[in-house]
Amino acid sequence: MGLLGDLIKTVSDVMTSGRRSRTPSRETGRTSGRRPASAPTARSSSSSQAAAAYGHPARERARSSGADTEVVPGESGPDATVEVDPHCIGPVRMSYSPRTDGTPDPGEVVWTWVPFEENDGRGKDRPVLVVAAEPAGTYLAVQLTSKDHDGEGDFVSVGAGGWDGGHRPSWVNLDRVIRVHEGGMRREAAALPREPFERVTGRLQQRYGWR
Repeated sequence: MGLLGDLIKTVSDVMTSGRRSRTPSRETGRTSGRRPASAPTARSSSSSQAAAAYGHPARERARSSGADTEVVPGESGPDATVEVDPHCIGPVRMSYSPRTDGTPDPGEVVWTWVPFEENDGRGKDRPVLVVAAEPAGTYLAVQLTSKDHDGEGDFVSVGAGGWDGGHRPSWVNLDRVIRVHEGGMRREAAALPREPFERVTGRLQQRYGWR
C-alpha cells in the first residue's frame, strides 16, 4: 500500500498542477480579448479630437481671412474706376448739377478707388471731382490732391471742403481723367461751389476741347 499510495499522490499532484497552469491562460485570454475591443474606440476618439483641434480652426481662419479682405468700390469688376485718354472719348458736355441722391453728379466730390499713374494694378481710395455725365451712364472725373501745386499749370486750386477731414486746400489734376461708375463710388463727400467748378471746367475746355 505504501508504493500504491505514493503513486496516487504523484498523479494527484500532477493533475492539480496542470489545472493551476491552465487557469492564468484562460484569464489572460479573457483579458487580451477585451483589449482589442477597446483599442479602436480610443483611436477613433483621439482622431476626432485631432480633427476638432486642427481642422475646424484652420477653416475658420481661412473664412476670417476672406472676410477681412475688403474690396473698395471701384477697385475691380465691371464697376472698376479707370483712367481714360481725354482726347479719345468723344464729345463731353459738362454741367454743374450736384444732387445729394447717392449717385455721382457733376459738381460733386466723391470717393472711389483711383489707379496709380503707373497703371500696374495698384491704386488708392481717394476723392475725385465729377465734371460730366456720359450717355452710357458713367461719369468723368478729375483727381483731387491736398499736396500743394500752387502755380503749376496742370493743376487748378479749388480751396478746402468737406471731402478732406483736415479741411486742407485741394488742387485738381487736369492731366488725369477718371471714368467712374455709379457702383464704383464709395460715397458722396461734398458739392464743390459753382465758381471753382467752372474754373476747372473752363481749363478742361481749353485743354481738351470739351464743352
